[in-house]
Amino acid sequence: MAGGRHSAPGSGPPHRRRGRALPNEGRPLAEGEQSAGSIDSGRLPNGEGLQGLGLQIDKQRKPGKAKHAKRRHRVKWTLGIIGVVVVLLAGAVAGYAWYLNSQITRIVVKHLVPAPTKGVDVGSQNILLIGSTDRCVLTVQNPAYGLCSQGVNGVNSDVVMIAHLNRANHQISLLSIPRDLFVPNARVEGAYKIDAALYEGPGQLVNAIEEDFGIPIQHFVELNFDSFANVVNALGGIKMYFPEPVYDAYSGLDIQTTGCIALNGINALQVVRARHLQYKPPSVTTDDVDYWPYDPQSDLARIRRDHEFLRVLATAVAHQGLTNPIADAQLISSVAPQLVVDSGLSTSDMVDLILAFHGTNAFSVPQLTLSVMVDQFGDYYYQGSDFGDIEFPSEPQDHQVIDQFLGVTSNTDTMNGGDLPAPGAVSVSVVDGSGTYDQSATASALQALGFDVVGTGETEVAGDEVETLVEYDQATPAVQAAAQEVAQSLSGQVIMAFAPTTDGAQVTVVTGTDFAVNQPTPLVPPSTTTTPPVKAKGTEKASTTTTTSPTPTTTTLPTPQNFSAPTAPVEAFQPWDPRSCTASGGEGP
Repeated sequence: MAGGRHSAPGSGPPHRRRGRALPNEGRPLAEGEQSAGSIDSGRLPNGEGLQGLGLQIDKQRKPGKAKHAKRRHRVKWTLGIIGVVVVLLAGAVAGYAWYLNSQITRIVVKHLVPAPTKGVDVGSQNILLIGSTDRCVLTVQNPAYGLCSQGVNGVNSDVVMIAHLNRANHQISLLSIPRDLFVPNARVEGAYKIDAALYEGPGQLVNAIEEDFGIPIQHFVELNFDSFANVVNALGGIKMYFPEPVYDAYSGLDIQTTGCIALNGINALQVVRARHLQYKPPSVTTDDVDYWPYDPQSDLARIRRDHEFLRVLATAVAHQGLTNPIADAQLISSVAPQLVVDSGLSTSDMVDLILAFHGTNAFSVPQLTLSVMVDQFGDYYYQGSDFGDIEFPSEPQDHQVIDQFLGVTSNTDTMNGGDLPAPGAVSVSVVDGSGTYDQSATASALQALGFDVVGTGETEVAGDEVETLVEYDQATPAVQAAAQEVAQSLSGQVIMAFAPTTDGAQVTVVTGTDFAVNQPTPLVPPSTTTTPPVKAKGTEKASTTTTTSPTPTTTTLPTPQNFSAPTAPVEAFQPWDPRSCTASGGEGP
């Protein structure tokens, strides 16, 4: 097998982000300071409610019951977490359809797939939600974000989230993919961090998620800095509780006091973009941020804080209520011009989603993060290029998180529906890509699981640490399912990839520096169950026989020396993390 199977990124070696802090415009308001002075809320009086949209409004309640009714309904939100994007368009039901269609930017996004028509996920949708860093598309340049004219022109997906909407059980779940996760199909040219895929268009990001993780994407929604800030400003700002002072030189976040603090749009953006966060614990007495410790988890900690921010934003929307299309015209008009969606997501589709999920409680929506192993060695070099700090995938944790997110079992073909194939129906070749593993041993282990191993080989070692790739070169349901079955039979730093295979195999395993083939359950022969004949209304149903193969035992590997242990899909707050406020201005849950 020829060396150099993966070409270097086409845009040249990436550079680590270093530099001075961005200007800190729009400082947070102190406790008790009126937010209206710095936020042009422009709210109009509310009129009749839109009960047809599922909003929690009781026009008949008496003043004496208002406090209890507000508490009872404050966590209800029309669309849960994805309401940031979709629920704002509810006015279309009341005559805004033409207006919204003329304001929203619709683009053709390649690689989107239809909603599944079979399996437990039939009729469900996955919406890819992106926060773009593109400053050059902003109508008005803002120094708080960094100026395109001064070379701040990167196009990355600062936030990568997927919302799963299941109509069958009216459930919503949210999955975040860490931006520094190193994946084989991020760019057309090859491997990169997943946040860099957006540079080649949203279709490439969709393609990478589907090929590498087996998550089908039906729709795409993109927000930029302005649209995010405008949502917050149109709500009159929000409040968050800061247990400890926090600072981030890169995002401009600078909270020097504690307590429940009012945030305008720019302040809120500084919170959700902070991934170089420093905090002032009780043991630190100086106000000099040079002596404040850093949050050690960087982007992973930001995801944790972003999930909490979305809950706070959901509550703010529920408190104000989208009670009248006229009163909420500012909210809609401030978002629509900067909203980018795929051409297949019509206004009527958005309204349909609102009606289908109107009863969702924002605090009941599972918010998960894909498990990763974070590098502990600094700059990562792959095929001669420097990719800075990176994260590697982790099996079996990743597939477990994805199955939980989609609400399916481990034997489900997540891309196409139905069950995964039996190992005996999958042909596999094995290629040594690390220079340290004996591919014949790997081949024997896969054969022990029942796979049809048709060849072995070697390829060029791309770096000191490399992922194990489960490659497949046909985007057909059968071959994709075969790759998923092989990937789930491995543990460690393993990920699927769309690439040419060897020896005519459906799937090629290119071994990396940290992986293992799972072992079949020992001493458990295949079990056979016979169902006796059943008589009903003069007819007889024939007996059936079901054979169940042994289930592989997941191999537990020690954490690689140069990486952290796999991260958890849900992580608890740290003492310095901002969170919700209570009605009285105290620390919320």
